[in-house]
Amino acid sequence: MPLTGQSHIRIARPSRDLAAAERFWVLGLGLSVLHRGEGDHAAGEHDLLMVGLPDAPWHLELVAGPGQAPLEPRPTAEDLLVVYLDEPVSEALVATLTEHGGRPVPSPNPYWNAWGTTVEDPDGYRLVLCSRGWSTS
Repeated sequence: MPLTGQSHIRIARPSRDLAAAERFWVLGLGLSVLHRGEGDHAAGEHDLLMVGLPDAPWHLELVAGPGQAPLEPRPTAEDLLVVYLDEPVSEALVATLTEHGGRPVPSPNPYWNAWGTTVEDPDGYRLVLCSRGWSTS
């Protein structure tokens, strides 16, 4: 089957601390835990947390190192997950994200500063809450 607009997308990222990541993405942003798995550490498998919205054709997969071997995320200022809200960014939402481990940061791209708020997650990846609606034009 070819790629379609309904094809499911998984965005996978390493995490230093799945519990901290879960607090940010679930308690802070309001995503749901779709799956959680503990890997067979003796076999070198990773622990896994998948978050998203149950009816969405995408989810965020966060993996942590096997056993005590931490993974080291290496995000840049342009590793963005952008959510188009189509309304002003709520100060309460930013406060909730901050309360659950996020850190508001300025974007090096003036577009995101003009049209939204950027918040770093506990691993340093950036979530942009954009006040605009999605448009391809």
